Amino acid sequence: MSASRLSSSADSAALSFFSAPTSLALCAATAWAGALSEERREQLEGIAPSWCPSWPVEWQRAFHLVRVHLDAGGTLPTMPGEVVRQGEDLGRWVQSVRLGWDQLTSVQQWMCEQVLGITPAGQDERPPPRRTQADKWAMNYEAAKQYYEREGHLRVPRKHVERIAVGGDGNGSGGSGDWGEGQEERELRLGAWISNQRSRAATLSPERMEQLSAIGMRWT
Repeated sequence: MSASRLSSSADSAALSFFSAPTSLALCAATAWAGALSEERREQLEGIAPSWCPSWPVEWQRAFHLVRVHLDAGGTLPTMPGEVVRQGEDLGRWVQSVRLGWDQLTSVQQWMCEQVLGITPAGQDERPPPRRTQADKWAMNYEAAKQYYEREGHLRVPRKHVERIAVGGDGNGSGGSGDWGEGQEERELRLGAWISNQRSRAATLSPERMEQLSAIGMRWT
């Protein structure tokens, strides 16, 4: 059989088989992908954009399991541990999709929204960004500055805990008890932090040493 006839047979078989609305057809079409002509690939794209996905097979498997769960009359799981099928935590997968919406391709977004009814997580549902070491240092420095402005010195007892207001940017602001809109109270072990800064003076940047010295830091 000639190569052209073989390619044509492969194209026709894959396209015909994929037309069936089954997950098996999807797998078969994917397996035929290497033998398909550009014309046939475009036809398959017209049938379903996800016929030969570029994303991991694990993602496609979880998508399929959620779809089967919904087709059986189940509700969309949104929390980890809510529904587990074939060892796959469907609620955890849905949650990861909603929180990682911007990392999905446009096709994945369409599939999740139109087929499964999944929508991206709102801003109030997203976990706060993880603070960097620089953020933590800045917050403790604000606590030290607050203590200095109130007490007039920075001789902080080792076990002292300072309460500060933390805004949406993660940095301390305002005096003790001075909570503005969108702020929350944080308790920081300021005494231990001051002691640690003093013992690590040799590794602090000149800028940080200058900041601490300006609010009464005693280095010895």
